Amino acid sequence: MLKHSLIVITVATLFYMAAPGAGAQEAGSSDQQPAASEHGHARAHMDPAKRAAMLAKRLNLKSDQQSKVEDILKSEQSQIEALHSDSSVAKEDRHSKMMDIHTSSNDEIRALLDPDQQKKWDEMQAKHQERMQEHHHEQAPGGASNSAQPR
Repeated sequence: MLKHSLIVITVATLFYMAAPGAGAQEAGSSDQQPAASEHGHARAHMDPAKRAAMLAKRLNLKSDQQSKVEDILKSEQSQIEALHSDSSVAKEDRHSKMMDIHTSSNDEIRALLDPDQQKKWDEMQAKHQERMQEHHHEQAPGGASNSAQPR
């Protein structure tokens, strides 16, 4: 159960982490976004073009790199949507496959980057992992936060 919760939190945070900069940078833009209640709040942050633009800014991507990153993110999004709509896949398998899709996409993106960009990418991923760990510790099983420490 704890492993399942960690996977769910990881996936949601990965999608959330990829877009917050784009939302803050484009606060004046009121493009039509998917309804948050339609598929959950994380879906509103998954626009591949905005994610690619955010990564382009953070990693100083060239236009051809940004285009390839956007294609990778579009592919990732369609694979995940297909997985969500496939009711024949068990919940545990779905989460595992979702993580595989995301890992594969990250590997493809990293392969497009030059050494300096890879260093920035790796730092971004490390910071994300730190946030995931902090978030995981804040949501201890049973609703307790961080009050139960063994003596």
